[in-house]
Amino acid sequence: MNLKHIRKILKDTDFVHTGGSAEELRVAEYLKAEAEAMGASAWLEPFPVQMADIQAASLEADGEQIRCVGYKNCGSGEIEAPFLYLPSQDPVSLKSVAGKIVLIDGGLRYFGYHDLLDNGALGFITYNGNVNFPDDDIDSKELRGFVAEGRKALAVNICARDARKLVKNRTKTVKIKVEETEFEGKSRNVVAELPGTSGEWIVLTAHYDTVPLTHGAYDNMSGCIGLLEIMDRLRQSAPHRYGLRFVFCGSEERGLLGSKAYCSAHDEELKNVVLNVNLDMIGSVMGKFIACVSAEEHLVSFIKYFAGARGWGIDAHSGVYSSDSTPFADHGVPSLSFARGTPSGQGSIHCRYDTAILLSDEQLRADGDFCADFTAFMADAVVCPVSRTIPDKIKEDLDRYLNRKR
Repeated sequence: MNLKHIRKILKDTDFVHTGGSAEELRVAEYLKAEAEAMGASAWLEPFPVQMADIQAASLEADGEQIRCVGYKNCGSGEIEAPFLYLPSQDPVSLKSVAGKIVLIDGGLRYFGYHDLLDNGALGFITYNGNVNFPDDDIDSKELRGFVAEGRKALAVNICARDARKLVKNRTKTVKIKVEETEFEGKSRNVVAELPGTSGEWIVLTAHYDTVPLTHGAYDNMSGCIGLLEIMDRLRQSAPHRYGLRFVFCGSEERGLLGSKAYCSAHDEELKNVVLNVNLDMIGSVMGKFIACVSAEEHLVSFIKYFAGARGWGIDAHSGVYSSDSTPFADHGVPSLSFARGTPSGQGSIHCRYDTAILLSDEQLRADGDFCADFTAFMADAVVCPVSRTIPDKIKEDLDRYLNRKR
């Protein structure tokens, strides 16, 4: 793809497109058309997602109304209780939450959420943003089904500046009200193929959805452009020994829902997948290129050698990356994520500041070219050199990431 094409994709997808929304479907159909224009067969694979329409949400603190957004899928109702700011969820601190509405730092995560409920917390306040940012944006949050596991509690989200105000004013009592309608909706994965000659596949992934406050140029239309770059390059020399399946994942920002759905729906087929290569945030003006490998340690060494031979600086290491490579690794597929991570202050995501200004056209092309070179090498290998074994350390990290173990 040329630079003009890259800029057009960024412009055409420059709007919020959250998982399960009509806007997400619009981008899915756009990416499908892009893949088909490159000669790949492509289709949409829908999967169910929890959705909610919020009719009303309010937060009252000692009689004063505080701007808030209600959590989707947290249920409907009204509660009033003493206010408590809980900066730590250690066992001693948890003893103080009974009968309280609790303000916490961070989001509602699995073990923390259940610890709070088990110790008697009645409801929750979270916050987003930065007290030094000029905006007072409030992100729309949801109580994820795999976090709640059927245990719902009312929750609202506020901006960081108001959170500090609640604590500084020594707020005594707060009242939360949420009214919402919950229903099952649909998100989609976009799947495209360049068949190979061996009957085995390399699956390449990148998510295309955004969070509610951002247009997601960096996180992660950049990764989607990277997949299209790889597709454009490798179609010209197809067929390769290994077939190439490109999965543009929906609803990643809602907990890797698209890649989880794909792996569950294609569990038997994954036996013929030798490798997953995931792209999540590339092409930034500043920052280092990384590879996080959820596979044997030999792959880390190989990536370092492969990059070094091309004069390509890289930080390659083993681990579990918080992106769509994780469900593949959990299903036994050797997986890795490529990304260009920005230094602090150079690439804010999940907010209004994630725009194309964070990206360099030339760096996006260069990152895509490296990923295409790596994919081409693997796609034409006589035998994929990566062992289909997930090390025990990675399995333990997967258990912790996927809430099976603390």
